[in-house]
Amino acid sequence: MSQSQSATVIFLGTGTSVGVPAIGCDCAVCQSSDPRDNRTRCAIIVELPGGTLLIDTPPDLRTQFLREKIPLAHAVLFTHEHADHLFGLDDVRLFPFRLGSPVPLYCEPKVEKRIRHSFDYAFSKTKPTHPGARPQLEFHSINENDPFEILGASIIPIPLKHGPNFDVLGFRIGDFAYCTDTNEIPPESLERLQGVKTFVVGALRHHPHPTHFSVNEAIEVAKEVKAERTLLTHLGHDLGYRETMAKLPNGIELAYDGLRLTATL
Repeated sequence: MSQSQSATVIFLGTGTSVGVPAIGCDCAVCQSSDPRDNRTRCAIIVELPGGTLLIDTPPDLRTQFLREKIPLAHAVLFTHEHADHLFGLDDVRLFPFRLGSPVPLYCEPKVEKRIRHSFDYAFSKTKPTHPGARPQLEFHSINENDPFEILGASIIPIPLKHGPNFDVLGFRIGDFAYCTDTNEIPPESLERLQGVKTFVVGALRHHPHPTHFSVNEAIEVAKEVKAERTLLTHLGHDLGYRETMAKLPNGIELAYDGLRLTATL
């Protein structure tokens, strides 16, 4: 692939697992009128030369696609199997009508196992009553060690720790890297991130958390990656957009739902 080709990245969601505003919360951020404080669950779109790649299927997926006027995804790639990154998968049921084939899902075997369990109806042996009655899905296995191709683009997996007992993947696509849901990036993964120009990393809140970076921890990691632009995602209601942006170092900012940027492949 030519290095001059570009990809558009769209942030579908930038919020933590419960979203912002959180149900029943009357804090300043949850009651904010700034649309950048309204955060659905995390996912991004990457518009590649070969089609539209969706990374993760959060519970807000239908709303996100309608908001951004995205008609379909040609393939789906998963970071991990937690509910806030997976449980919107049924919303892809319409895509096969346009694709003419099942929706390709790229994931690790443990993610496939969770999908087959949580969405067991999609794999029923009984004949469906009508077209679109259940999702049509086609698995493609990936692992943390081997780069792979989707829609004509080379993708490098980035192994990450998400707390002491759970491993997830980030992904590098050209000069763009997406590393949500982590509180530790191992040294070998930092090596895979060298040279990225846009680095997206999770930063849940100001004070420490057992499975997510805090803002200060994410800033320290960003210093190691040395990207020109770092965007913080998977944001909780501790982080008001205006107040937090005013305190961040140059080159580091909060992502927000609907943000668009361009990456080079």
